[in-house]
Amino acid sequence: MKKINVPQPKWGWRQLSPKFLPFADAATPELPLPRLLRLSMFQWSVGLAMVLLVGTLNRVMVVELGVPTWLVALMVSLPILFAPFRALLGFRSDVHPSFIGWRRVPYMWFGNLMQFGGLAIMPWALFLLAHDTTNILAGYFGGAVAFFLVGAGLHTTQTAGLALAADLAPPKVQPRVVALLYVMLLIGMVGSAMILSALLEDFSYRRLAQVVSGAAVATMILNLIALWKQEPRNPSRTHPSKERPSFMQAWREFTQGGQATKLLIALGLGTAGFQMQDILLEPYGGQVLHLSVSGTTFLTALLAGGTLVACGLAAHLLGRGVDPFQMSAFGGVAGVMAFIVILLSAPTHSLLMFRIGTTLIGFGAGLFMVGTLVAAMGMAREGYSGLALGAWGAVQATASGVAIAVGGAVRDFISGFAMQGALGQGLTSVFTGYGFVYFLEILLLFAAIIVIGPLTHSLREDRSESSKFGLAELPG
Repeated sequence: MKKINVPQPKWGWRQLSPKFLPFADAATPELPLPRLLRLSMFQWSVGLAMVLLVGTLNRVMVVELGVPTWLVALMVSLPILFAPFRALLGFRSDVHPSFIGWRRVPYMWFGNLMQFGGLAIMPWALFLLAHDTTNILAGYFGGAVAFFLVGAGLHTTQTAGLALAADLAPPKVQPRVVALLYVMLLIGMVGSAMILSALLEDFSYRRLAQVVSGAAVATMILNLIALWKQEPRNPSRTHPSKERPSFMQAWREFTQGGQATKLLIALGLGTAGFQMQDILLEPYGGQVLHLSVSGTTFLTALLAGGTLVACGLAAHLLGRGVDPFQMSAFGGVAGVMAFIVILLSAPTHSLLMFRIGTTLIGFGAGLFMVGTLVAAMGMAREGYSGLALGAWGAVQATASGVAIAVGGAVRDFISGFAMQGALGQGLTSVFTGYGFVYFLEILLLFAAIIVIGPLTHSLREDRSESSKFGLAELPG
């Protein structure tokens, strides 16, 4: 029979250049794009948990259930208590003994179980708070346990997941893989917020319990898909008889020379500089610039949009050899400019300046976080990426939680004095408290830039050109 040649379509995904497909250049023969995207789905489960805890359940417990605000704030902050242990957790996944040959999978699995368990307990705690006043203490206790389990689970899953991505990705594409994982977290948060908002439009306690239970099932499914056949088994590396260093030995080696310590200090300062405004930006828009609820809600989209643009730019620049420390410093500069613009928006009554400043905050934070995460990954010894990424996550999460709490307290404290006239007639304004916090954030970002500066020089001789991190000098 004569062979018939079927004409191929002229256009299709295969005909598109990789430069038109975001993060397509992060794929390699060792880690193809479908497998990389499947692995990154663990970030969706993390984003879902974050939105559910900080957004949905936070509001429901305060408004609908009448739980005291201080108690809700305490519950929301419980996951932060686990954050400092991320470095130890990452190290334990580096040296995990196993006859099977897995290092990261057990930690991602148990993190998944903790997330699922916390979300499974949550509906019962909410039921006790809403309908059983005789067991109100049991409701408080159940809610606290649920929040802690979900927080511990997401920290465990994210630390081991990032370490697994670092294990699988060749060094030359690790920066782009990191940027992709950060984007997937944002997509998970935005998508979860939209889905939860739609599901809870007709609110009832029964519907809320169904949504939370559904989130538990979705978490299990997402993490199972992400984990399936990802980590290759290597029993020779994980055999229990193999000699392993202690955590303190590994930590001393990681921080030897002071470069890792400076990076973590800069990370803490910069994270605090960007996150202190987290719960103040929307109230500032409403009280100072008189934005509507719809107008302040749009600020979240501007922040996320700025961060997504920064992640795409970061992947491109890091792939071309830009130094991650330099990029982090530029992110700090963008943050300084953002807060200056936001401060100037009040006396000029410019909504445009306020929105530009909000977008710049997201842009600067994206550059700073991706840059410091890539730098931490680059400092890890071979086989010990969990320790480095765990240390990064511990400092970032702890600094973020502390900064948010301090920012709210400082704003209330300064505003109270200002409105009483204790700071002078010229500062008797609702703007004063916000302005003080934004000025403090500018100082923190300047401090982070000062700490980062010398790192762009100190590692010049230590970096290999094959890593494609390329160390350019920080402009004077």
